[in-house]
Amino acid sequence: MGLELVDLNDAVRRYMLEEVEMDDANGTSYLSKRLHEAGCERWPIILREAVTSGTDVTLAAAIRRDDCLHKQLPRAKPKGGFTMAAVPVNAPETLAEGEFNRFFVRGLCRLAIDNGVEYLVGYRARYSENPRSSSLEAEGARYDPKAVLDDLRTAQGDETQLKMPGGPNSGISLKLP
Repeated sequence: MGLELVDLNDAVRRYMLEEVEMDDANGTSYLSKRLHEAGCERWPIILREAVTSGTDVTLAAAIRRDDCLHKQLPRAKPKGGFTMAAVPVNAPETLAEGEFNRFFVRGLCRLAIDNGVEYLVGYRARYSENPRSSSLEAEGARYDPKAVLDDLRTAQGDETQLKMPGGPNSGISLKLP
């Protein structure tokens, strides 16, 4: 089940696409370590398709369809050395949800800034039986769109300072007030 992004519309999608293209032009596009070489080549294409007319669900389906992820990756052992560990079965959904939501929030911030909206509101875009305390704190909180946009642009693939959107599998996003 995907994210319910209440303000996802054509205007936000245009901004999302501009943000994807800006990252590409600046060489700052995030490429997950779980993507193998061919997956890295497919990623910009399937991301653009999802941003233009899809969702996090269609992006995850494209990651699976195009077999973009490694099956195993090295993992450090507690007593030193490395072992090969299977990439989690939900890795396509985790990557797709996280990155689609980040571009959605960037697009929504751009829309808010251009329309003089002073703040955006945190909300649960995907149900969680056991929400994290940080997710509960984000629900209903107000966020400055300029600060969130700047934070997301500088924290490619990393946790943001403002913790918005929430981290992997948080289900937290932003909406217009």
